[in-house]
Amino acid sequence: MSRALWYDGRGGVEVRSEMAAGRSGDDALVRTLFSGVSRGTERLVSQGRIPESEWGRMRAPRQQGDFPGPVKYGYAAVGIVEDGPSELRGRAVFCLNPHESAFVAPISALHLLPEGMPPRRATLAANMETALNALWDSGAGPCDRAVVVGGGVVGLLSAWLLGRLPGVEVTLVDADDRRRGVAEALGATFALPRDTPHDADVVLHASASAAGLATALSAAGEEATVVELSWHGSDDVAVPLGRAFHARRLKLVSSQVGQVAPSRRPRWSARRRLAAALALLAADDRHDLLLDVSVPFEDAPSVLPALFEPGAEGLGIVLDYV
Repeated sequence: MSRALWYDGRGGVEVRSEMAAGRSGDDALVRTLFSGVSRGTERLVSQGRIPESEWGRMRAPRQQGDFPGPVKYGYAAVGIVEDGPSELRGRAVFCLNPHESAFVAPISALHLLPEGMPPRRATLAANMETALNALWDSGAGPCDRAVVVGGGVVGLLSAWLLGRLPGVEVTLVDADDRRRGVAEALGATFALPRDTPHDADVVLHASASAAGLATALSAAGEEATVVELSWHGSDDVAVPLGRAFHARRLKLVSSQVGQVAPSRRPRWSARRRLAAALALLAADDRHDLLLDVSVPFEDAPSVLPALFEPGAEGLGIVLDYV
């Protein structure tokens, strides 16, 4: 038996008991330790705000149910292989899989954690993939002035990645001053929107708000690129294309993790990118600062709806099955 989290598409969350799928010779049985909640995407899923045009593209691996709901969703599970090839048994793995206490997945879908990596931190792997893809899409290089607008998990990971490039100056902009400490701990300068620097070479926007996008465009220098990481589901968002947008010849580029960035696609597979994301997370203990909300799995129905509300406190949400 397994316990699985389902979103009803009307804001409700339920945990159901169900039989785990049968295992074949190409599969492994995994007992989940932790799973990461993607606050932005899963808020939209829980509220039934995935546009019908995107129902196919937004399906998670091994998702059950159909949009707008009920659906068993999620894509950041970390667990221990309980049954499978001898070389995997007892090993900690990451898998793109919904939130459930145990699951069967193809061996090819499992990613061994780097030696010594805390399993809880590995729940950030999908977020790090998103940040890495955005960095590739931005074309950022050494000694650039970079601005990241939006101090959520993806924005902070993006700022950390940019700061690892030689000579890059990174400013993290957020309306919530509580993000200052984490941003500075990860090596970025923090600024409130009113203090946003201008003439940036590269700008990444990850606030999922129209005001944040306007701030990102205002930060961009002449002919600079603004990379949009936010996804708004079925919502329409005002984009300020007046003022100096055309005169400064700005570029607004979408970045989405479903495909490897075009600049790397001929050489990089999604599996190679995920392995790189795990290695990056393993290399710096400061990433644990992003996982500041722990929720016992069985409490998810009563806790998650409040955490999905606008302005809810906390950064990274982890469901704890231990």
